[in-house]
Formats: sequence, structure tokens, C-alpha cells
Amino acid sequence: MSPRVILIGPPGAGKSTVGAMVADRLGLPFVDTDALIVQEQQRSVSDIFVVDGEETFRRLEADAARRSLDAETVLALGGGAPIQDAVAELLAGHRVLFLDVAIADASGRIGFDQSRPLLAVNPRATWSRMMTQRRPAYERLATWVVDTAGKDVETVVEEVLAHVTKVDHD
Repeated sequence: MSPRVILIGPPGAGKSTVGAMVADRLGLPFVDTDALIVQEQQRSVSDIFVVDGEETFRRLEADAARRSLDAETVLALGGGAPIQDAVAELLAGHRVLFLDVAIADASGRIGFDQSRPLLAVNPRATWSRMMTQRRPAYERLATWVVDTAGKDVETVVEEVLAHVTKVDHD
């Protein structure tokens, strides 16, 4: 068993929202590695970053990803997970969908607030720089790409389902 689809992308792409809706439509459990870490650690991602540092969070993130790959689910990985070599290697052979997003849509969705530790200082410039660094990894790992720019959630969900269900029937 493995996830039916693994969603990757930057903060604000809609991985959690879209993933939960896709899982519901497929009748599968939804797993969000960030939520899993928060539940297990009993503290927010921001708290883990501030108290323990990014390196500790990335270790927890890679472990959560590894543990989440052996069940039929819809899986959403944190935005930084796929840029880790260990996680990228784990994704080989899986159906990975990159939810791409423009900064205008991302900022409207997440508001660039203090709950995003990597975006705490100069969020727009930081997000743009982060995407420039991460995009090659997202694109390399992706089986499919869905551009979410200017689209409502239902439209994005339909596009994700079209990819996943087409492969299921091929």
C-alpha cells in the first residue's frame, strides 16, 4: 500500500485544503505531515522552529513522511519536505502532484503571518526567494503539476482528481 497521491508545494498552495477534499471524494484518509508533527509534539510548527531549530523540525518532517508512505491515503507534505534529499528519495516511485501557486494567491490564502516561521521577516521577498530555490525540486519530483492560480478550491480538486483517477483507470 502507498498513498494514492502525495501533494507537494509551497505554503499557500492549498495542500491541506485540497488534500482533505480529494481524500473525502476518494473515500480515503487524509494525512498532513505538518499536522501529524503538531499532534505528536503537542506544539506548533513555529514553536518547534523557535525552540528546537529548523534542523530538528526537518528531521521530524522526514520521519513523518517516511512513516506516512505505507498506507493508502491522500498525503500532504510540508512545503520544505521535498527539498530534503532523504524525503526526495522516499518519493521515488510514488504519485506526486505539485500544487503550483503564484505569490498573489499564496499571500491571500495564508496571509504571511507569524505562524509561518520561514516567512516571519519580509514575507513576500522570503516566499519568492524560497520558491525560486524549491521550484526545481518540486518540478523534478512531480508526476503531475496543477496550477492553482486564480482557481477556486473545487476547480483545483477536480483537476487533481482527473489526474489521479485517470491513472487508476489506465
